[in-house]
Amino acid sequence: MLYLTLRHYEYVTAIARHGSLSGAAAAVHVSQPALSAALARIEAHLGRVLFLRKKGAALALTPQGREFVAAAEALLVQAAQLERAGIPGTTQSRIVLGCFRDLAPFLLPRALSVLKEALPGVEVEILEGDFEGLINAQLSGACDLALTWDLGLDAGFTRRELYRVTPQAVMAPLHPLAAEPEIPLKALAQEPLILSREGLSIAHMMRLFRSEGLVPTIAHRAASLELLRSLAASGAGVGLAYSLPQTELSYAGMPLVARPLAAPQAVEPVVLTCHAEPNPTSTTARAMAALVQAFAQDE
Repeated sequence: MLYLTLRHYEYVTAIARHGSLSGAAAAVHVSQPALSAALARIEAHLGRVLFLRKKGAALALTPQGREFVAAAEALLVQAAQLERAGIPGTTQSRIVLGCFRDLAPFLLPRALSVLKEALPGVEVEILEGDFEGLINAQLSGACDLALTWDLGLDAGFTRRELYRVTPQAVMAPLHPLAAEPEIPLKALAQEPLILSREGLSIAHMMRLFRSEGLVPTIAHRAASLELLRSLAASGAGVGLAYSLPQTELSYAGMPLVARPLAAPQAVEPVVLTCHAEPNPTSTTARAMAALVQAFAQDE
């Protein structure tokens, strides 16, 4: 006999999403004491703690809690799909759009505007993340669509190419390579490089150099695009990135120069992904079609 109901799973995912019992209680329309008691019973039944409770701080998921929430979100998505399948005309009222964090400032404002017009009445929630986070979110059902690079995705993902990008070498204006219209990989291999700290991004960049038999020197791994640009502007090395703001100044106001790589094999597509092919009549499929059309028109 099953002890936990779908309502229990909904409670746990709401607490994880809001980080507090009060916010989650309001979202699932129960009192805070009732939700607190339910969580205690759920944890007692499972025999493990799902949330860390510290006075004055938001509830934080334990490692076991993260695993449980991921599985619970997937279960709730499946249950909703089964329910909608049996009710003609029922449509999805909420969609979660993920985006790789470096692309988010460039793509999400446009994407939200497109979806607001194409899907009136549908709530759109955004999720920023790294490659692994977005992949896991789609696998678990926590994310319906994602705007990202085609890195780390297996054959189980549906892809729609939006446009292609040539990586840029970023440096201080007085750097010797700044006078070149394009920068060959061979020249960059002689420079201290500044790359993203993201694992798949580093692996991708290293493969580009290895394709020409080159072994570059990585001077710094930056946790953010702006740190990469700031380090390059200060003369700490040459930054390599696919996503760059349309400005010639770093956050600190230091001048920058960006030059494209002279390497056709380095061109990468920005894609809209979905785990598996969505039902053609679903809200997810309609959102995907609207975004593909909009970004195609932008090119």
